[in-house]
Amino acid sequence: MDARVSTQPKNQWKQMGYEEKTAAVNEEMKRMNRLPANSTYATHRLWVLNKILQLLSIQRTAAQDEELQLLFAGLSL
Repeated sequence: MDARVSTQPKNQWKQMGYEEKTAAVNEEMKRMNRLPANSTYATHRLWVLNKILQLLSIQRTAAQDEELQLLFAGLSL
């Protein structure tokens, strides 16, 4: 895999504003809610999305900011 491809979502995340990040997470949550309720994939992804929204809504420490960046990069929204 090309290194530029794996860093693109991370760079895209840094360039997005708060409203854009929140909107992207909310759209993904809507998509996950259309999946079957017993889907472990959907359940886990919703947990991660809720964690992202929680971290977005607070004043973050450096460690929390890094966790937020890693969570968002892992989603590849």
